[in-house]
Amino acid sequence: MNILITGATGRLGRVLTPELARAGHAVRATSRAPAGGPGTAPAGVEPAGSNPARVDSARTDPARIDWVRVDLATGEGLDAAVGDIDTVVHLASAPYQRGYTRQVDVDGTRRLVEAAGRAGVRHLVYLSIVGADRVPWPYFKAKVEAEAIVAAGPVPWTVLRVTQFHDLLDEAMTKLARLPVLPVDPQIVGQPVDVRDVAAHLGWRVTAPPGRATEEFAGPTVIGFAEGLRDWLTVRQVRRPMLRLPVPGRLGRAFRTGALTSATGNRGQISWHDYLADGVGRVV
Repeated sequence: MNILITGATGRLGRVLTPELARAGHAVRATSRAPAGGPGTAPAGVEPAGSNPARVDSARTDPARIDWVRVDLATGEGLDAAVGDIDTVVHLASAPYQRGYTRQVDVDGTRRLVEAAGRAGVRHLVYLSIVGADRVPWPYFKAKVEAEAIVAAGPVPWTVLRVTQFHDLLDEAMTKLARLPVLPVDPQIVGQPVDVRDVAAHLGWRVTAPPGRATEEFAGPTVIGFAEGLRDWLTVRQVRRPMLRLPVPGRLGRAFRTGALTSATGNRGQISWHDYLADGVGRVV
């Protein structure tokens, strides 16, 4: 199968791209940075095998990964990128960058859907976020708008909402730990998922028929943020006191009522505890 991956240099894309190539698919991977040719990632892209959380790319046939330059904010390179493609996996996003977020996530998705329609793409899989329709954040609102664009477009589609990635949570806790005291809302719960599990699920999803529906994929366990933070502090050997501080307003209510968890859909196998036990992530 010929597969186009947008956002191939991102957190999930770096894992999914070599995995699909290793499965025998011909993968076209997009980046805003120039690439050095087939099998050569853009400058600055971490090789997938350099982190235990990444899929080892050493066994991947480089001829099956074609890196191309695409800018969703302008549409540059899109028509050429979707040519001869069977399935598009749309991972590209620009979170929390105000106007640029809209250019990429909303307008860029519209450009991609239109280009894919012209090219006769048979399936478009769009990655979104569990709780996108319940969390009152502008970025989440942009994801919901993009979902609607995908669903209204001419290409058979599947929207896959996933929960927060383990390494994203790890990164957030690393930044939080710079404070002398850590503010925590003890009633916030989440269901973090591992990028390796999401990549494995997508490896199946691209070969299945379009669902023409919004599906969900989450981690195996619902945990409180306070519990997850305590586990992180222990494993990372960081000592910080925690201060109970509820998140105010509608945002806090959404977080406390489980907006970041999933009651339906498939589950990954790697838990937050497993992720930490693997020794994956950052050292403070």
